[in-house]
Amino acid sequence: MAVLERPTWATTKDYILIVIGLAIYAFGFTAFILPEKIVIGGLAGVASLIYFATDQMTGHGIPIAISNFSLNIILLLFAFRIVGRTFVVRTVFGTTVISLLIGLMQPLFTEPIVEQQAFMNIIIGAIMCGVGIGMAFVHNGSSGGTDIVAAMVSKRSNITIGRTIMYTDMIIISSSFLLFHSLDKIVYGFVILFIVSFVADQVINTNRQAVQFTIFSRKWKEIADAINNDARRGCTLLDGTGWYTKDEVKILLVMCRKIEQVTIFRIVKSIDKDAFITQANVNGVYGKGFDEMKVKIKTQTTSSHEVITKNIEPNEETNN
Repeated sequence: MAVLERPTWATTKDYILIVIGLAIYAFGFTAFILPEKIVIGGLAGVASLIYFATDQMTGHGIPIAISNFSLNIILLLFAFRIVGRTFVVRTVFGTTVISLLIGLMQPLFTEPIVEQQAFMNIIIGAIMCGVGIGMAFVHNGSSGGTDIVAAMVSKRSNITIGRTIMYTDMIIISSSFLLFHSLDKIVYGFVILFIVSFVADQVINTNRQAVQFTIFSRKWKEIADAINNDARRGCTLLDGTGWYTKDEVKILLVMCRKIEQVTIFRIVKSIDKDAFITQANVNGVYGKGFDEMKVKIKTQTTSSHEVITKNIEPNEETNN
């Protein structure tokens, strides 16, 4: 099924949405979580530990933005040869943006927005962080952090990225006990970790869910052109026969994201109100314009006997 190329402004749109997502994350973190003195996972959590520790010792904590940016750059220098240039460039952009946003917002929120409601603050903050991370990830963004560690570990061992991030975040959150000697803050940290992961997954999966349309209409050509031009989705034309009428019919098969389904319905209805449409949810759509199929293909080694046989057979056929 042919899929049209994305317009040139799509890349700019992605970067804008990445910045918006990271801004939501930064606001949730600095306005709701940080004032409660709760350490979260990732390098933002490590930067929080540094900030709280230096604040206890000197009265002037090292800003989280500076620590977060510095730690990410150090990790990226170690990771450059392992994870590749593309990952590093993408992560530098996200790291720079999130560090700047946290640096701008941290001085604005010295007290929790919802007073004397620690649990409410961490719930709101965690939801916002999850939404922000999900938005950035959907548009191929990265805020760095433990993603870098996970990417390096996965390149050198069989440990999965998800498990590496989970273990690293658990260690970071548990380390806050050394500063505050409070089990409540550790529990809150794990609650945040769970909510952020859950909400981010929901945002990512909702955006990636796909639907399949089967459209029967006498105006199939106009509908197909409109879907190509307006929805910027490809169509596959199938031949069919209506068994009741014994008439030949044309069938349009269309794949699109779930968030685009209303656009498809509007196009069809505006052209042919009598069109017959079926819609079905599909578990995954892989290929150009959708998700990339990420599977490891095992390379099969052939024995010397098989190689000799393959080389001889064509010659025997030629001789015959």
